[in-house]
Amino acid sequence: MTTAQQSWWQKLGEFVRAVMGAPSYEQYLEHMQLVHPNQTPLDREDFVCSRLHARYSKPGARCC
Repeated sequence: MTTAQQSWWQKLGEFVRAVMGAPSYEQYLEHMQLVHPNQTPLDREDFVCSRLHARYSKPGARCC
């Protein structure tokens, strides 16, 4: 697979995750570095767990 194909698949994956509402760990890291430089960011696993908890802990906040 060429580099261009890998880039295309990566962008497609990012698009699908965005449509599904899946949070981006990379964007989180950028945000932490810019806005909260003195705080240690969560590792990927803790980040995913915290996002899942935030998303599903409020059952009335979803339409479906």
